[in-house]
Amino acid sequence: MSIGGAEMVDWNLAVATATRFVRPGPEVSRDEAREVVAELRRHAKSSEAHVRSFTRMFDEGDGPDQNGTPVLIVDRPGWIKANVAGFREVLKPLLGKMEARRPGGPGGAVLGTVGGKVTGVEVGMLLSFLSSRVLGQYETFAPATRDMPAGPAAPTPGERKAGRLLLVAPNIVHVERELEVNPHDFRLWVCLHEETHRTQFTAVPWLRDHIESEIQDFLAETEIDPSALIERVREAFQSFATGGRADNDEAAVDADEAGDRSLINLVQTPNQREILGRLTAVMSLLEGHADYVMDGVGPEVVPSVAEIREKFQQRRQSGAGRLDLALRKLLGLDAKLRQYRDGERFVRAVVEQVGMDGFNRIWTSPNTLPTKAEIAKPAEWVARVHRRSET
Repeated sequence: MSIGGAEMVDWNLAVATATRFVRPGPEVSRDEAREVVAELRRHAKSSEAHVRSFTRMFDEGDGPDQNGTPVLIVDRPGWIKANVAGFREVLKPLLGKMEARRPGGPGGAVLGTVGGKVTGVEVGMLLSFLSSRVLGQYETFAPATRDMPAGPAAPTPGERKAGRLLLVAPNIVHVERELEVNPHDFRLWVCLHEETHRTQFTAVPWLRDHIESEIQDFLAETEIDPSALIERVREAFQSFATGGRADNDEAAVDADEAGDRSLINLVQTPNQREILGRLTAVMSLLEGHADYVMDGVGPEVVPSVAEIREKFQQRRQSGAGRLDLALRKLLGLDAKLRQYRDGERFVRAVVEQVGMDGFNRIWTSPNTLPTKAEIAKPAEWVARVHRRSET
C-alpha cells in the first residue's frame, strides 16, 4: 500500500532488516541438515493420523493429505519472508484506510516515504527477534508466492480453504540441544502441535472465515492517522529499550502491567477491546487444544513426552534473559504464554467432564466457542452448551 508512490510500510526493507539482524542458527553439517529436514517431513506426515485419531476431528472424505496444505521446512529468513507476506495480506484494509486519511501533496509523500522506511526497519527488527524463537506455525491467511506455496486462497464454492504449515528447522534443533532431550521425540512432539492447528482449520470449515472476520473488524475500528501510529510504535520501542537494560530494576514488571505496555494495546479503542476479548478466547482455545493434544497423544508415540514437557515448560516461563523478557512483554508474548496455559486447562477440564466427543461440540459454530470468561471457568461453557442442547 503506497501514498504518493511511497509505501506506508516498506516491506522489502522489513525483510532486508530482519534477515540482516537475524541470529545465526546452530551449527550443523550439510548431512545433518538434510537428515533434520527429512525427519521433520516424515513426522509432519505421520502426526496427521495421530492427531486425527486422538481428537476425532476429520474432514469430509478424509484421506492421506486430503487438506491440500503444504508443509514447508524453512530456515529463519524463510520464516521472515513468509510472515511478511502474511502481514501484508492481513493489513491491507487497515493500510488502505490510513492511505485515505494521509494528507496529499509533496509533504504527505515525503512523510509517507520516511514513515514507511522507519516502520519497515522496526517491523524488521521485531521479525528478527521472533524468527529465532518460533518452532512452527500454521499460516492461516498465507498468500501463495513463487517460493512459498500455500493451499487455495480463493477456493471455489464447497472447497476448503487451506494455508500452509511451517516448521523452522534451526530453531527446533537449537531448542532440542538446549533442553538436552531426545531429538527424534522432540521433533515429533513439535509436529504434533502444529498438525493440531492444521487439523483445527481443515476439519472446521467456518473457523478461518470467523477469525478473519474478527481480525478485520478489529482493524476497521482502528482510528489513528499514520504519523501517530508511527510515533506510537517508536514510543513502544523506546519503552522496551529502557525496560530492557540490565541495570534497570523496573524491567521486572508483572504480567498484568506488561499487558498494558504491549504493542496491541497501543492502538485499541473500547470496541476493539471487545473484539480482542473474543479473539483472545478463541486463540486460547486453539493453543491450549494443541498443547493438550501434543501431550495427550501419549508416550507410546513420544516415549519421552513427560521429560520434554517439563523442560520445555521451564524454558517457556524463564525466557532467555532480561532483554528477552522485556521484548516478550512489549510484544504481548506473555499474554500468549497465558493462552497456552489457560487454554490447556480449559480443554483438559472440559474433556474430563464430557469426554472428547462432548468437547468437540465446541467446533459446531461460532456460538459454541468459549468466551474469555468461560476459558477461565470451563464449567460455565459446559453448562451453556451441553445443558442448552439437552433441553
